[in-house]
Amino acid sequence: MPWKSVSAMSLRREFVMLALTEGCNRRELCRRFGISPKTGYKWLHRYQSQGLDGLQERSRRPHHSPGQTNETIEHVIIALRDKHPDWGGRKLRRRLLDLGHRDVPAPSTITDILRRHGLLDPALAGQARDYQRFEHPYPNGLWQMDFKGHFALDRGRCHPLTVLDDHSRFNLALRACDNEQGTTVKTELTGTFRRYGLPERMLVDNGSPWGNDRQSQITPLTVWLMRLGLSVTHARPYHPQTLGKDERFHRTLKREVLSHAVFHHLDQCQRRFDRWRETYNLERPHEALDLDVPAQHYQPSRRTFPEDLPPIEYGAGETVRKVQAKGELFYRGRIYRIPKALRGYPVALRPTDQDGILSVCFCCTQVAEIDLRNPYK
Repeated sequence: MPWKSVSAMSLRREFVMLALTEGCNRRELCRRFGISPKTGYKWLHRYQSQGLDGLQERSRRPHHSPGQTNETIEHVIIALRDKHPDWGGRKLRRRLLDLGHRDVPAPSTITDILRRHGLLDPALAGQARDYQRFEHPYPNGLWQMDFKGHFALDRGRCHPLTVLDDHSRFNLALRACDNEQGTTVKTELTGTFRRYGLPERMLVDNGSPWGNDRQSQITPLTVWLMRLGLSVTHARPYHPQTLGKDERFHRTLKREVLSHAVFHHLDQCQRRFDRWRETYNLERPHEALDLDVPAQHYQPSRRTFPEDLPPIEYGAGETVRKVQAKGELFYRGRIYRIPKALRGYPVALRPTDQDGILSVCFCCTQVAEIDLRNPYK
């Protein structure tokens, strides 16, 4: 079986959660996870008949533990809280129900139990909660992407790259990178696209590597995304709340992971990120999802990642020009400025509703406008 043993359990859990979503193409999902349909259906059958225990390697774990003692529900609550010290009463109750426990007390009762055992911070009591009111109506309609603030290691720094599905809050990528360069992001996104398919649109901020400056938001990375048929939207300058869900994810990552550990190297970061990502997607109840987990609301995209970029084609009769090395466009004997990241690529000039103004389009995206009345604009 091609799954690596170090992450096999995590991949099986994610696979079966996604395979059980309505309308899922299971054979396509098997291909994306690098397993045969026979193997995929085997793990799906075991999960449906035995739950999570069915996903364990049978030779490594017994079917039952006769020496295990029966604990009261209060002890179970405390044990779960010790495992997830940042979870409150609502999340703990939902997780206990998902694990099959009966007679689970109300969230308020669980909160009282935590307070009685000194597991609540009085300074946090009564703090207002910030809820996100808007979400995209379906999975893969919009992905949010950003870097979490970097932090120091023994050598170098870790730059966590995060990609979040707007509809489901499903974390598609949490990668420990050693820089924030476009080539690094492209490599990580390629692996993400191969597994989950392509979204319709990606929302990013205005900084490098997906933003350039106020004059141009087109970079080699966004050019690659547009060639894949994705629409790229940039957040409003100085308004990080536009990327609200990913920013909220960053705060959760900091509170539940980064503030509890000291990291020495990138491999250690990635191992910890992988364990927590599994919890976040498959176990941690989400307030904005009515305490469902993100995997219950996510489904891989039907748009598969093309290993070879599609050709750039425009309609018959359209005016097409090639962007020159300095980001210059020659049209009717005049020179117009175009984002330099498009140098060497063909663009289409299309009329607009305003006389003398042409829209400059690359693939399916408008990237600039030129004013025929002003030859150097």
